[in-house]
Amino acid sequence: MRVTWITDDKSAPSIVEYGTLPGQYHSVAEGETKSYSYLFYSSGMIHHTVIGPLEHNSVYYYRCGGQGPEFQLKTPPAQFPITFAVAGDLGQTGWTKSTLDHIDQCKYNVHLLPGDLSYADYIQHRWDSFGRLVQPLASARPWMVTQGNHEVESIPLLKDGFVSYNSRWKMPFEESGSSSNLYYSFEVAGVHIIMLGSYADYDEYSEQYRWLKADLSKVDRKRTPWLLVLFHVPWYNSNTAHQGEGADMMTAMEPLLYAASVDLVLAGHVHAYERSKRVYNGRLDPCGSVHITIGDGGNKEGLAARYINPQPIWSEFREASFGHGELKIINSSHAFWSWHRNDDDEPVKSDDIWITSLTSTGCVDQKRNELRNKLMTP
Repeated sequence: MRVTWITDDKSAPSIVEYGTLPGQYHSVAEGETKSYSYLFYSSGMIHHTVIGPLEHNSVYYYRCGGQGPEFQLKTPPAQFPITFAVAGDLGQTGWTKSTLDHIDQCKYNVHLLPGDLSYADYIQHRWDSFGRLVQPLASARPWMVTQGNHEVESIPLLKDGFVSYNSRWKMPFEESGSSSNLYYSFEVAGVHIIMLGSYADYDEYSEQYRWLKADLSKVDRKRTPWLLVLFHVPWYNSNTAHQGEGADMMTAMEPLLYAASVDLVLAGHVHAYERSKRVYNGRLDPCGSVHITIGDGGNKEGLAARYINPQPIWSEFREASFGHGELKIINSSHAFWSWHRNDDDEPVKSDDIWITSLTSTGCVDQKRNELRNKLMTP
C-alpha cells in the first residue's frame, strides 16, 4: 500500500511506522519526497511511502513522519466478496461532503474514482483543501483514481499538464508496466482493474494503446474472473452534456475491450448518472460491456439535467442527481451494482441490478475460440 501525505516541514522524514495494534509500530518503511511549483504557488513536501507486505483483510495502525496523529487502514480481502465504492467528479461542495458521508456509511473495501478530483482549476491551494476534505476516508481505505479534464491544468509555454495531479496522486503505474501515471492497472481479490487516460494519447499508434493491448493479454480470467475498466469521458452517453466527446477513444479502444470481454466500464465527466445494457459498437450485445456514467459526486458546476429523447435502446436507467455507486462482487459469477442518490441527507438506493460475469456466460471462451479460428485461417 502506498501512503501519501504532505508536510510544510521540508526536512520531515518520509517514514511510515505501522503495526496491527494501536500505538505499537513493529515495522517501518521509508519512501520518497517531491515538491512542485506552479506560478506563485509552492507545494509542501509530498511524501510517497510504500508499506508492506501486508496481510489481507486486516486493520493496520500507522503514523507518518515519525510524529503526529495515528491513522488506521483496512486492507482489501484476498478473495470474494469485495465491495467497491464509486464516485467521480467530486469537487469540494456541500454535495461532495454529503456524498463522502454516504460512502463512509457503506462497508466498502476500495474507492474507485473515474476522474475530476479537486476542481482546483489552476488554484493550487484547492488541492490542499481537497486533501483535507477526503483524508478521513482516503487514509482508511485505498483510493484508486484516474485523471479527468480538471486535472490537466496546463498553461501553454509555461506549464505542462497534470503537474499537480501526478505529484500528489501517484498510482501504481510502474508496477503495472505503464510509462505514465495517467494509465495503469492493478488486481484486488479476483478483479483486474484497468484505469485509462481520456486525456493521454489513445490512438492505435500511442503508447497507451500498446500498453492496454499488452495488459489485456496478461489477464488470467481464472485468477481474476472479473475485468473492469475506468476512464473519465463516457463512450455511451445520452445526456446532452459532453455529447460525443468520447467517440474517438471509443473507436480506437472499444474493440480491444470487447475482445477481452470487459465486464463493466465506469466513467464520469457528465454530471449525472446513467447505466447501459450490455452493448458494443452502439448495438445491444450479450457479450458487450455494461457502461455506467457516475460523474455525480458533487462538483461545483452542478448537474447535467437534459437528456436526449427518445432514450436510446442501450440506455437502461438515467437520472440527473448527485450520489455514489456500490459494486459488491459476490463471487466469480455474480455482482450487485447499486446507485445511491443523495436525498434528504439519506443515501437512497435508486437503481440496482445483478450483473453476471462474462466468464460465466461463455463469452470469454467464445471469443477465445473465434480468435483461435482467425489465427488458423490462411
